[in-house]
Amino acid sequence: MSPQTPGVLADLDLFSGAPQIDHFGRMADLVGTRGMAPSRRPRPWPEGPRVDLPTTFTFGGSEHSVAQFLDETETSALLVLQDGRVVHERYFRTGGPDVPWLSMSVAKSFVATLVGIAVADGLVRDVEDPLSDYVPVAPGSAYDGVPIRSVLQMSSGAAWNEDYSDPEADALRLARVTSGVGGNLDTLVATLAKERDPDVLCRYNSCDTQALAALVRHATGRTLADYMQEELCEPLGFQSPGAWVVDPSGVEMGYAGLNLVARDFARLGELYRNHGTVDGVQVLPAAWVAAATTASRPHLEAGRVVVGGGTTPEGYGYQWWLPPGEREEWMAAGVYNQYVYVDPANAVTVVKLSANRRYGTADSESAHREGQSLELLRAVARSVD
Repeated sequence: MSPQTPGVLADLDLFSGAPQIDHFGRMADLVGTRGMAPSRRPRPWPEGPRVDLPTTFTFGGSEHSVAQFLDETETSALLVLQDGRVVHERYFRTGGPDVPWLSMSVAKSFVATLVGIAVADGLVRDVEDPLSDYVPVAPGSAYDGVPIRSVLQMSSGAAWNEDYSDPEADALRLARVTSGVGGNLDTLVATLAKERDPDVLCRYNSCDTQALAALVRHATGRTLADYMQEELCEPLGFQSPGAWVVDPSGVEMGYAGLNLVARDFARLGELYRNHGTVDGVQVLPAAWVAAATTASRPHLEAGRVVVGGGTTPEGYGYQWWLPPGEREEWMAAGVYNQYVYVDPANAVTVVKLSANRRYGTADSESAHREGQSLELLRAVARSVD
């Protein structure tokens, strides 16, 4: 574990408009991390026929320049795979093929995957078990008696506000706690207040993911990084070192702290696109993949998921976003415009890593650029044929 620098994560002035392009690719130099090694049997991606990006994409009835959008959102990496082969790869600014980038909430999809593997390993009996059967929490608090499935679906009923433009939002309090200001991550999970019954409302809540990370740790008796090393880095053939950000007590920042290179982020998308298999080996049960990428209840459907003070166009699965429309697609998404996007019909996975400094400065598309990002990703995937 690298030396801890207390307070630095909070000192980055996230969501203030401060530039982050020099920070997200070197988090191990700024904060405490727990490292993960490349696989003992790395799996280099084969090269496919190179394809060019489309020059424009459509959003809001207007055409937008792809190059301009990539620049404005301070993109550091754009990687496109089709049928498991690299067909487009570019790096910008401080990015590079060997630069591990901070995932933000893309990490959530990795944590949910580790829960699925723990279930398959028999270390978690059932997703209908109360999370509090595994994780010590205060009686009557947010996760006391709540099914693991409800937490996977961001439907725990916990009191939470994830409006990044609100300086008093719980999401920013979580960043301060990660830096050791006002407690630690385990204490926050154990004492978070309950607001309503589970499975009534899908309210996006980063602490739900932190609770799932605690579940993985308690159920396996391993750190999050160690379990991921064994169950994902090794079988998926990671080629480069990775790391999880940790709080001062050594607990991983499960909700947003994963750092990987673009080619290793893509491995999660390809794992799900291939129904949980890698080279014919079932790493993650196919039934888990199907459940994780399905809005199984009405409150999870597109247009009903609450983030901050509003709703999003997407639906939600097990820590995966489900874009609206008839076409099957899903994505892991993080603030500042990090994405692992999967289009199964075209056999395409796209990774976009970024540092959009305007993210969170206002609760608007012009700041967060999420609607435009989805249409860009769709345009890129559809252009690969």
